[in-house]
Amino acid sequence: MTPKVIIRGLIMIGLLVALGFLLKSSGFGEIIDKNWIDVHVRNNGLEGQLLFLGVASVLAAAGFPRQILSFLGGYAFGLFLGIVLVLAACSIGCALAFIFSRLIGRDWVKSKFPRRLEKADQFFSANTFTTTLLIRSMPIGSNLVTNLVAGVSGAGALAFIGGSTLGYIPQTVIFALLGSGFNLDPEFRITLSVALFLASIALGIFLFRKYKRSAVLNADLE
Repeated sequence: MTPKVIIRGLIMIGLLVALGFLLKSSGFGEIIDKNWIDVHVRNNGLEGQLLFLGVASVLAAAGFPRQILSFLGGYAFGLFLGIVLVLAACSIGCALAFIFSRLIGRDWVKSKFPRRLEKADQFFSANTFTTTLLIRSMPIGSNLVTNLVAGVSGAGALAFIGGSTLGYIPQTVIFALLGSGFNLDPEFRITLSVALFLASIALGIFLFRKYKRSAVLNADLE
């Protein structure tokens, strides 16, 4: 994990914070909040939730940043429901991209990412769930490319999707917290989001080093 990765994540948080304040302070933000979200999503019950889930799932499958989806989910539904809906959408999007790659787009993915595929096949085959959890725990790489390459590799479908869902949780919580926090103690929630982001990176590094040591030890024993 390099300082560049940490800086990139903090920049993402800063941009979303700026977006949130812009939505709150501008007339455009009021239009979105009062009209579109209230009419089509927030106050539309199950239909609004399903609309968000469907649109977010398609966007996630197409590689739309899940941090932004998490922010919008928190903004529209509040922290807890926003987390649940975004996690579900990102998991569905992950599954859609994975299945597309495995059943339909195999040849295209192989021709598009030959070098990454060779590494991914070795990486995922040993322990798909743990490997996927490690990848999702750190804000690096492309979510879409990971899904596509994993679909062509030897990764197990259920293990990959399950590891992805679990690994999505930290950043989903962080950015949903940012999105939901502008009505109540924004400074505290922004600070907490930054702290949680740094903690998630530290956790990812810890898990990676632990997994790496375990892999080396197993290789020596064999």
